[in-house]
Amino acid sequence: MGNNGEIGNCLTQFIDTGSVESHRYFLARKTLFELLNDRGYTVPSSELNRSLPEFRAEFGEKPDPLSLRICAPLRANPSTKILVIFGGTEEIKKGNILTIFSQIINKDSLHRIILVLQNKMNHHARKVVDDYPVKTEIFQITDLMINITKHVLAPKHVKLSVQEKEHLLEKYKLEDYQMPRMQGNDAIARYYGYEKGEVLKVSYTGGLPNSMVNYRCIL
Repeated sequence: MGNNGEIGNCLTQFIDTGSVESHRYFLARKTLFELLNDRGYTVPSSELNRSLPEFRAEFGEKPDPLSLRICAPLRANPSTKILVIFGGTEEIKKGNILTIFSQIINKDSLHRIILVLQNKMNHHARKVVDDYPVKTEIFQITDLMINITKHVLAPKHVKLSVQEKEHLLEKYKLEDYQMPRMQGNDAIARYYGYEKGEVLKVSYTGGLPNSMVNYRCIL
């Protein structure tokens, strides 16, 4: 009986008694801080290491999406920033997007925005996003529940500089369109924010007897 009681107490440590809503926001926000860090933005180490109980202590069981916003500067150019905006659970219509964009201040310092949505966006809202002067990426919150780059089989991706790309093309007598390709909507490409025409060095090591390297061009 005693042993069973100890096992039961041990198992309760793995049961999340908090809200599903707060857990989803926590996981997505944690992945986003890792994403921003990997893209070269300055993020606090406290955010990278924040625990679920710490998140709930600050934001509660039903977090206000407005309070979850993230604004981070580029390490290489601190005057250039990215803004992460969380949407609610309602369908995203034109009015919702216009309201979100109207609340952005100092947009001249932004070179990119990330919208995290929990519902579909209609085509009228999408048109507003496409026409906005600041490049805006869209993620569904379910895309951010895990950091796909941390999977043991995920290859390492490194973007080549302009000079490195030119050297590679010259070395192999290639044009961009002759290279192996990666779609711009590929999950890895979206995580790192890769742009059309950029070339990636892709290194495979996990589970392989010898490391393997190839190159891909973003469509």
